[in-house]
Amino acid sequence: MNETAEKWCSIKEIAAHLGVSRDTVLNWIAKKNMPAHKVGKLWKFQVSEVNEWIRSGGSANE
Repeated sequence: MNETAEKWCSIKEIAAHLGVSRDTVLNWIAKKNMPAHKVGKLWKFQVSEVNEWIRSGGSANE
């Protein structure tokens, strides 16, 4: 197997990638099931998962 592992991003990095605030990301995790993984006390994200969540309408207002 010769797969390149995707880098895990911090909340600051994913907020910058999406152009939203840290608080928005935390709200999406809590209320909209944004794909995030807790590592100790830190939230970690994979950009591919978050991009797919966005594309599928996960962040859309109800």
